[in-house]
Formats: sequence, C-alpha cells, structure tokens
Amino acid sequence: MSAIDWTVIESADPCFNPGQLHHKETVFSLGNGYLGTRGSFEEGYPGACPATLINGVYDDVPLTSPELANSPDWLSLTIIIGDLDTEIRHRFRLDQGIILHYHRSLDLYRGILTRTVRWRSPAGQTLDLEFERFISLDDAHVMALCCRLKAIDFEAPIELHASLNSYADNEGVFHWNCLHQSELENTIGLHLQTKRSQILLGMAAQLIVSDETVSDETVSDEAGSIAEIQSVAIHGCPTLIAKFNARSNQTVTIEKRVTVFTSRDTDAPLAAAQNKLVGLSNYETLRSAHEAAWEKVWQANDVMIEGDLTAQIAIRYNLFQLIAATPREDDRVSIPAKTLTGFTYRGHVFWDTEIFILPFLTYSQPALAKNLLNYRYHTLPGARRKAAALGFEGAMYAWESSDTGDEVTPTWMPGCDGKKLVRIWCGEIEQHISSDIAYAVYQYWQATGDDDWMQARGAEILLDTARFWGSRVEWNEDRHCYEIRNVIGPDEYHEHVDNNAFTNRMVQWHLQKAIRVWTWLCESYPERARELAQQLGMTIERLSHWQTVIDKLWIPQDADRNLIEQFEGFFKLEDVNLADYEPRHKSMQAILGIEGANQRQVLKQADVIMLLYLLRSGAFTDAAEGYDRETLAANWDYYNPRTDHVYGSSLSPAIHAALACEMDSPEEAYEHFMRSVLVDLVDVRGNAAEGIHGASTGGVWQAIVFGFGGIRLTEAGLIAEPKLPKAWTRLKFQLQWRGQTYSFDLRSADSQDDRRDSAAIDSRLDLQRH
Repeated sequence: MSAIDWTVIESADPCFNPGQLHHKETVFSLGNGYLGTRGSFEEGYPGACPATLINGVYDDVPLTSPELANSPDWLSLTIIIGDLDTEIRHRFRLDQGIILHYHRSLDLYRGILTRTVRWRSPAGQTLDLEFERFISLDDAHVMALCCRLKAIDFEAPIELHASLNSYADNEGVFHWNCLHQSELENTIGLHLQTKRSQILLGMAAQLIVSDETVSDETVSDEAGSIAEIQSVAIHGCPTLIAKFNARSNQTVTIEKRVTVFTSRDTDAPLAAAQNKLVGLSNYETLRSAHEAAWEKVWQANDVMIEGDLTAQIAIRYNLFQLIAATPREDDRVSIPAKTLTGFTYRGHVFWDTEIFILPFLTYSQPALAKNLLNYRYHTLPGARRKAAALGFEGAMYAWESSDTGDEVTPTWMPGCDGKKLVRIWCGEIEQHISSDIAYAVYQYWQATGDDDWMQARGAEILLDTARFWGSRVEWNEDRHCYEIRNVIGPDEYHEHVDNNAFTNRMVQWHLQKAIRVWTWLCESYPERARELAQQLGMTIERLSHWQTVIDKLWIPQDADRNLIEQFEGFFKLEDVNLADYEPRHKSMQAILGIEGANQRQVLKQADVIMLLYLLRSGAFTDAAEGYDRETLAANWDYYNPRTDHVYGSSLSPAIHAALACEMDSPEEAYEHFMRSVLVDLVDVRGNAAEGIHGASTGGVWQAIVFGFGGIRLTEAGLIAEPKLPKAWTRLKFQLQWRGQTYSFDLRSADSQDDRRDSAAIDSRLDLQRH
C-alpha cells in the first residue's frame, strides 16, 4: 500500500505559516463520533482556536440558541528549557525562537496526526520534536498523544506541564463550572458541569516520561519514568509537572493518556474516567487497537481512484472526516453541519445529515445510518411541539436541531458587515426538511429491507410528518388546487416564495409514500397499525385528503420549454449573467445584497436540480416517479449557469457533479466534484477555518457512486453505467444493498491492460499498516 495515497501533508520550508493557522486546525481535526478535536498545537499558539466538542453536550447561551460546549483542552503540553534556578528559560512555541524544520501529516488509514519540528530557542538551543496524537476509534472515551523530544546541541533541565484546561470557551462564551478536581502522584482529574443544561463531565489524564531506550514493559510502568513528576492544583486547570535533565542526542518520550465521560454516559463521569485510565494499556497497545479499528472501517468503505492522486487523497480525506463525525454507539445524537470541528452553526443538525451524509452510511454502514435516523425518532416530540406552536398537526421538524428536536435556529444574526442585524427566516419557513427526513427514512428502508425498524419507528416519522403537510397545504379556490405559500426552498437566496417546486414535489412524493407505508403496515403489522391509528388519528378521511393533495398540489412549470419553475414567479425575475461579475471572491448575495439577490434569477444552490437528482439518482424510486432525460436536460441548461457554484453553498457542487455525469459531461462533473472535494483541504470558499463542511463530505461520495460510477438501484439489483473523467483509469468501491455486499471495479474504456496488475492493486486494501 502506498502511504502517499493516504496522507495529507502540511510542509513549511522552513517556516510555519500563521496565516493558515485556523484553516489547518480544521484540516487536521480528529474524531471518533463521540468527540472531535481541532488540529491545534499541543504547546499553544497566539490566537489559536482549540476545541474539543463532545456530541450531544449542549449548553444554552443567554438570548440565543444552545450550542455544543467546548470541552476541556486535553492536548495542553508545555515544554520549557531551563528551570527557575537558571537565567535562561525558554518555552517551546512556534511564534518564538527559530523554526528550522516543520512538517505535519495526517495518516488517513491509521487515523494518526504527526508533526515534526526542529526548533532553536532564543538562547541557541536546538531541539527536535515529534508529536503524535489519536482519538481512539476502538474506545470512544480514550485520547492519547506522544512527544519524542531530542536535545541536539545542549544539556539543560527541561520542564513539562501537562494540563487539563477547563477554561475552553466558545468564542468568548464559557460553559463550564468546576465542581471538583483531583491531583494525585501521576494522575489529574476534572469534574465539571455545564452552566445551564447541567451536564456533568469527567476527564482524567496521566503522564509518562521515559528514555526511548527503555523497554516497552518499563515504559508502561510509572517506576520506569526518568522524570520527577508532581501534580499542581491550579483551579480549573490541574497540571502534571515533570522535570528531567536533557542530554545531547538523548531521545525522551513523553506520553499523555486521557479519558473522558459525561453524564450522558454514566451517573459518575469522573469516577468512570479515572477507572478507565487506571485500566488502560500502554500507548503502543492503545494505538494498535485504534489503527485496527480504522483498518476495519476502510476495508468496507474505501473508494479507490487510479490516475488522479489529488482526487484519491481528497475523497479519502472527506470520508475520513465523515466517519470521524459519525456517532457509533449513541442514537440520540446526529452529525452537526460542521461535524465536531468548529463553532459555526453551534453544533446544530440540518437537512445536511439526511440528504447529503446519510446515503453514504445507508449504503456502507447501515447500522450507523439507523443510529442517525433514531435521533430523528427520539426528537419527534420537539417536532410535534413546533407544529403545534404554529397551528399545524403532526410533526414539523426543526430547521436547526440540537438535543431535544426543538427549533434552535437564531431569529437574528449579524449581516455581512458584522453590524446590521439580519432577520433569519429559515426556522419558520424553510420547511422542506420534514420531507427530507421522510426521504431518508424511506431510502434506508428500501436499501436495507429493515422491516422491524420501519414498523417500530420509521413509519411513525413518515406518517406524522405527512400529517403536518396535510394541515400545512392551502386550498386555492380560484385555481382549484392546493398550494404551499410563504416558504424558503433549498435555494436560500429567495425567501417568502410561494409554491417552491422542490418543496411541493417532495411533499407530493412524501404523501405518496405515506399512503404506501400505511397500506404495508396494515397488511404486515396490523397491531402496530392499530396503535398508530389511535395515536396519529389515521382515518379513511385523512388518507383520502392526502390522496387529494397528491392529485391537486400545484407544481409550477413551463410546459412549452419543459422547465420546472423554481417557484411561482421565478421566471419573471431579472436575469443575471454571472460571468459579468467575474473575477470575484464573495457570494452573489454579498454583491447584490439580500434583496438584490431575492429579486434576480441567481441561485445559492441547487433547487430544481436537487429535486431532479433526488427523484432520479439519489435513492431507489419507481420508474414512474422520476423525471425523463429531456426534462433533466432542459432544466440543467437553464439552472446550472444561474447557480453561484463557488461562493453560494458548499452543498451544491457535488449534486451538480452527479447530474453532469447523467448529462454525459464527466469533465464538467469533474470540475464540480473537485470544487466540492477540496472545499476544506484547499479552502476553496475561504471559510474552512470555521469547521469541516459536513454535507460536502457526503455529497462527494454520492457524486462518485451515483455520478461517475453510474450506480442505479433497482428491484432487479444494482447496475453500473460509469462515466469516468479522462484522468481516471479505475474506480473501485463497495455498497451494501439489502444485506449483501456489492463490489464495483470500474475501468475507463481506454485503460491499458498493462497499467497495473489488478491482483496487486486489490492486495493494497488487505495489507496491515503498523
């Protein structure tokens, strides 16, 4: 296996670039679904944005919405040359001294982040440092880091400070009260509680310092430490201090092992963290178990691209971040829009999860997909409260959701100038999310055949959201049809629109599936059907109303041009030629203003195109449900050039990539794909510092499988009609479909037999990496 295919590298020759500090903190984030940690430096850096976010640990913010609380900084490791008795005392940090060498790399296959630095102190002392860290995929509650330190040209005392810092903040907001902390001989602990939600957190850490020549057995024993270690009781920041005398060319290994639990896991999180820490294996054993867990994941989820190294590394990076954000054991949490890597959107969950991320999990790790759908089941009470508060029946899912499922979208936010407040309407009128969730429920059921889950939970989600739509539609007597007025569709440049085609058509699809699922439930699970009939008021009259809505819900379109109108009146808006605004480095909304964009035919993201994708490619659908190729071609030609691909929305390019393949334009698809797959790695949109673009990580997988791979899901099975870009000679991936694994090994038509030996290529996925 070639390591280069699996490695993301940051190399500075010779200096680290502080201007990219926050971007690279996002890029080098690690996680295991339980928590995520940004790629900040162990020793710190001025203006850094360190964060460890634990999924589900929300705390309220006064006058605004709840957010994931930034948990204690477990990385903190300070290295000081000299001691209090010497005149020369310098702290290692990249903004001080001279950087002679700098290299950082993320091994995607192993889930290991490594950084090597050669640093010269202001006093001329040269130090080699190699940092390594991981967040265990084998044990969700374990994190560890290791630093190998080598004095090159000096002998002097070195002092280490390893802390658990509870003073982590969310951009100035502090969420934790320190209830208790412990400092033992070689172990420290923190017991905290969120200020408003009252969630408890327990974190414990241990420090081991050893000479690299000492055996593994000795390293794992505190008696083998070469340093004097003591604990210091700093309030809210318990610290272990180790002191030793560095000798020239001696390599010293520093290991910090950390455990964490919250009251979402156990009633006594600090005791659980301390007990877990005591029973931990040594660093090497912990790392090996973590690597084995990642290897197992990759064997089932890797996507292999040959002929394009950039695309190969980029897709693996996106899948790495998606997997790192996916909860594995907790079905009461989901995947936030910025995963667990940043503060933007406050850790809230959007439609991004169901429409963009879930398909990857549904077709590769269905048990994890079910966890995320269970989150929507557990938050049905919040969706029902929202519907009732607005005067509707059933369940109306929140546009932004946290732990309870209640609406947490902010009402006002600062505008582009950072001063004037802008009204945010999404929480009230961007309502298509209820059908998006129903779509994901039905997609999962079709892909897995999981009837037990569907009858127990999925049917209730789909039916109760259908009840909402049954009460939401409005009858227009003049047109003699049903309408849905005053909404926002996927294209958020346009607010307060009537009869958004995406919303209306997905509601129509939703009600069709609700009737089908209800019929299935009555036939296959009559007792459960009786329960839901009583709970949800499922009557013949309700079903008849749904069918009438299906038949008479208005979908705006121009039949003469075979165009679906994005919403009523869209074609009457002023047209815009986006090329007239090039070159530019900001969105069209920022250029035109909110009202200016609202009054023009410019799109933030795919809307009609998104609808066509979902009903053609994104899931199993009946042949009669989808749109024909002529309709796709007409609408593609109309809406694609009017979409703000680069600076509009990160959700859009991957979907355009998938449909461009259907349009037999794989090279155009490749352009959209690369814009999406590199959105974080090269900071395409200039906002990667805010956190990983979660929807994009799932969207690029769909672009590969349903676009370039041409996968179609039919009752007869899975078929592939590949449309590979010119540079790609081979595309290989696996899918799960109704309990069976399907492997696809697709080659370009002009690939040569002698390019590479296929057996050798296949073996790359089976090699052990240690």
